[in-house]
Amino acid sequence: MEKKMGLTDFVYAALFAALTTVLGFISIPLPISPVPISGLSLGIMLAGTILTVRQAVFSVLTLVLMGAAGVPVFSGLTGGIGVLLGPRGGYYFGFLLGVGLIAWLKGRDNQLWRLALANLTGGVVLVYLFGVSWLSFITGMGLEKALIAGALPFIPGDLFKVAVATVIGAMVNRQRQKFGGSR
Repeated sequence: MEKKMGLTDFVYAALFAALTTVLGFISIPLPISPVPISGLSLGIMLAGTILTVRQAVFSVLTLVLMGAAGVPVFSGLTGGIGVLLGPRGGYYFGFLLGVGLIAWLKGRDNQLWRLALANLTGGVVLVYLFGVSWLSFITGMGLEKALIAGALPFIPGDLFKVAVATVIGAMVNRQRQKFGGSR
């Protein structure tokens, strides 16, 4: 039988939706891409690394629904359904699935290699899969051009975010285990 979401689940989801929004304030436009460099993906990786699958997915679902409603929670303080249907939309849907994959893959043993692999798989590969595919479709640029505009410029920064989320997530998870918090 599936456990219902409790108050703690909602609080964690809301906290990470807020953290991800704040990280989205970091937004650097690129001349070669309609997709800016953003701190949102670090928030997604942290949520997946620290929270349960349910909490993590709910945090990103909250973010996406608030953004769809027009609240400026997306990168560069943007919001609205037009952002979700525009060139960046695939990345936001990738975040929703990616955060769940990170939380599912991370395991319970808090090993750095497993956390890094989970962040790389869910926070980079899956997000790029959705983001680049959508970018190609919505702009009409071929898949090769979409890869160049929507993935290549972001790889170094995203690998750095994987490392940061892995280290911070491992430290937070250790402290939660030490003090009896659930993961």
